[in-house]
Amino acid sequence: MDHEGLCTTVFEIDPKIRFVAVYHKSGHMLCGGMRDGLESYLPREEMTRSVMYTIMRWETRSILFPFIGEGKYSMTEYDKIKRLSFPLNRSELLLVATEVTANHNFIIDRILEITK
Repeated sequence: MDHEGLCTTVFEIDPKIRFVAVYHKSGHMLCGGMRDGLESYLPREEMTRSVMYTIMRWETRSILFPFIGEGKYSMTEYDKIKRLSFPLNRSELLLVATEVTANHNFIIDRILEITK
C-alpha cells in the first residue's frame, strides 16, 4: 500500500481535516502528520499515549469480530476535534483528526471508498 499517497489523498478530501497518519500496531508512525500550518492540541508524549490507546482499543474490539463482523471505523468527538480510526489491515490503522465542524459522514464515506 502507498501510505504517503493515501495520506495525501485523505488530506485532499476536506480542508477541515487537521491530521492524517498511518500507524503500525506497534505504535510506529508509517507516514503522515499535521496539516501544514496547524499545530496539534496534544503534546508529543500525550499524542504517543493517545495512539497507543487507540491501537489497544482496536485490538480489544477484534475479540468481537467473529460474532458481529469486522470493524470499519470508529469516531470520537471531543470539544476541539473529531478523531476517526480506520483499520487498513490486521496490523495498520489510519488515524484522522478533523475540526468539530467537519462533515464527518462525508469524510468517513470517502475514506471507506478510498481504502476498499
